[in-house]
Amino acid sequence: MNSDLEDKFKDALMDMGYDLEELFEQENDAALGNGGLGRLAACFLDSLATLEIPAWGYGIRYDYGIFKQTIKDGYQVEIPDFWLTQGNPWEIERQDVMYDVRFYGTVTNYQSGSTQKGNWGNCQKVKAMAYDTPIPGFNTYNTNNLRLWKSRSDNSFDFTKFNSSDHYGAIAERQNAEYITSVLYPNDSTDAGKELRLKQQYFFCSASLYDIIRRYKMNHNDQFAKFADLNKIQLNDTHPAISTVELLRILIDEEDLSFEKAWDIVYNVFSYTNHTVLPEALEKWSCDLIENLLPRHMQLIYLINFIYITKLKQKYPGDNEKLGRMSLIEEGYPKKVRMAYLSIVCSHTVNGVAALHSHLLKITLFKEFDELYPGKLQNKTNGVTPRRWIHCCNPELSNLLSETLGGVDEWITSLDNLKQLQAYSNDQNFIN
Repeated sequence: MNSDLEDKFKDALMDMGYDLEELFEQENDAALGNGGLGRLAACFLDSLATLEIPAWGYGIRYDYGIFKQTIKDGYQVEIPDFWLTQGNPWEIERQDVMYDVRFYGTVTNYQSGSTQKGNWGNCQKVKAMAYDTPIPGFNTYNTNNLRLWKSRSDNSFDFTKFNSSDHYGAIAERQNAEYITSVLYPNDSTDAGKELRLKQQYFFCSASLYDIIRRYKMNHNDQFAKFADLNKIQLNDTHPAISTVELLRILIDEEDLSFEKAWDIVYNVFSYTNHTVLPEALEKWSCDLIENLLPRHMQLIYLINFIYITKLKQKYPGDNEKLGRMSLIEEGYPKKVRMAYLSIVCSHTVNGVAALHSHLLKITLFKEFDELYPGKLQNKTNGVTPRRWIHCCNPELSNLLSETLGGVDEWITSLDNLKQLQAYSNDQNFIN
């Protein structure tokens, strides 16, 4: 469709006795997310490529989606959605692009100038390997990239355990690593489920940031002076929120920047898209869970919160209730980190996904943040790509629009052109 070849393929297949639609049905849907977030991410990538804006999408290469729905004896039945049964011909396996992602362990702190840094050791290491899917634009020469991460073990096989007949133990490390990218949205009603979900989030955030930093350092040797100007990261809801703290950690502990310089970069790199006005739908992780899984990150979250609360006290002296409401840490048992609040504090802009939604955020859920940070909360109406939702799925309407507008299809990338159709609002032939 993007290369204007669909009709030619349809005709060629018809000559051979095949139907293009039947061929389409042979391909499994990529089980990378099936709700509003996944749809928005797909539309972002499509639009960015078409607008010729250099951009990468990052996520997880899940083995299984949530489930496939079938009807058996009149009832809905869920079966595992292993979308990779027949492989994925569109992806490029990148064994040359691999990063270590760490979990658990201990932190040894030390002072360097005005900044307290941390050595994070005794960790469990998992490898993140890249799989690339090209994202073409509509009638463009450029192609952007969707890079998905698959988890792999540092050591795939323990020969000693195998020889002593501990056959499961011999591959346990490999299986534990591969669980991370096995299933989209694991059930988080248990502690184990919560830990796996946080592992997934940190896993792809850490690998993606190392990838972004590697590309930057290939072309710049300037202590990250231009990093925030040349890299902007959009958080698609709070699932990647931990990446704000991860970038701070890498810059301070591994790249030897001061806290002030690292914080300035983080703040100017990140923006946050909120998708809900329901308080109960906002992500929160227990401090104990983060401290166990990501001990250095919990230290940095406490530090960010301390500096943030200090500023709040200066602005709202004596209003302890307000401080409690706006703190990044929700008191109670267990204590929790409010990931949406962390995203707001660590980002230079925050947006809702429709004018009404953004307005409601300002007067309800994030009212106090809007007062604290005037202008930070903005609106970005997240529409759908007309290439997919008119030109692709409704070709007869697409052809009618092009013919009516002088036989050209410029409207596909410039929807403003559709205003010209007002002249045909009473034309019975056009309406029919």
